[in-house]
Amino acid sequence: QVQLVESGGGLVQAGGSLRVSCAASGRIFRFSTVGWYRQTLGNQRELVASITSDNSPNYSDAVKGRFTISRDNAENTVYLQMSSLKPEDTAVYYCNLRTPIDGRDYWGQGTQVTVSS
Repeated sequence: QVQLVESGGGLVQAGGSLRVSCAASGRIFRFSTVGWYRQTLGNQRELVASITSDNSPNYSDAVKGRFTISRDNAENTVYLQMSSLKPEDTAVYYCNLRTPIDGRDYWGQGTQVTVSS
């Protein structure tokens, strides 16, 4: 079973930057696609960015050009560098890992990001 732990959330002013981290257990990490999702109370969880095992990234239109996703396979960690933050970016950010072959999803507990005006 894969375990994911997010960290790095906090309070930041609009226009500022923040980096959140997702630490994963298991050797399956380097073979898996990992994504960052976010969710506010009463809303659907939405995909923010993802990165494949061969370092191919994808971004939602809402964050493209402002956020950068990266991975360090030696540390089993995925990062999301967030810049030019807006109040609309306020949400709980969740890490997701999809295992190869069976495509099973694993989720972390989330980390709160709050952007003030």
